Amino acid sequence: MKYYIVDAFTDQPFGGNPAGVVLLDGDVFPPEKLMPQIAAELRYSETAFVRRDSEKEFTVRYFTPKAEVDLCGHATIASFALLHRELGISGRCLCHTKAGDISVEAGPRVLMQMTPSEVLKTIEDTEEVYRAIGICDYTPTLPVMIVSTGLPDFMIQVGDVETLNRLPLDMSAISAVTEKHNAVSFHVFAFGNDCHTAHVRDFGPLYGVPEESATGTANASLTHYLQQNGSIPLTGDLSFLQGEAMGRPSVVATRVTADGTIYVGGTAAVVAEGEMLLM
Repeated sequence: MKYYIVDAFTDQPFGGNPAGVVLLDGDVFPPEKLMPQIAAELRYSETAFVRRDSEKEFTVRYFTPKAEVDLCGHATIASFALLHRELGISGRCLCHTKAGDISVEAGPRVLMQMTPSEVLKTIEDTEEVYRAIGICDYTPTLPVMIVSTGLPDFMIQVGDVETLNRLPLDMSAISAVTEKHNAVSFHVFAFGNDCHTAHVRDFGPLYGVPEESATGTANASLTHYLQQNGSIPLTGDLSFLQGEAMGRPSVVATRVTADGTIYVGGTAAVVAEGEMLLM
């Protein structure tokens, strides 16, 4: 069985967010017990198993080392970048997942359609939020909100990129605040004076992820949030730089179309490939 290790949201090896990808030769997925075992052997947060159903139609299943999950953004980007590299797949594709069917644009840069975003809550008392990331006496220009594109995340502005990259975090407090508000992560951002829309960091210690180097769903939520607060145009392409503080810089692209649909994606780098001998 052929497998690949692919870094999503980067064009350089050892950046971005890594995923395992297995391209299946036939139309049958491996046994249910075997797929999480393969994911555990590859040791990444998610491994995607990709079956080709027709010329531009695929079924993808995602496994952590412990269980199957319905959808994984960075593993989807990794999979379709790999399909472009290995099989020459380009253009609009249909991807069947357990979370539903999604439209994916394959090519050197992959874009995947996201579910509609919505603002769930505006946080009026922000003291405990900023205290959890080690900031006092700061008044943001944009409100703290919880926004969901499938997963509810806090959108939290800080003053500048230097502050963002040096946050004295209290992971226990972040866990407590996210649990209190039924959210998944703190998605903290700052505007910079460069080509990127914003620099971001994402913290989800409540779910065992102290920091994520690239998060597709949270940056889709940030795109919607910035729209709602008048900080970006209603349509166009955006770019978010994430993972700097982790030494794994990732560029997450988003696109907003005229009908309000948000796409998330980027490039990917294949780091390794090999054969798993299952006998």
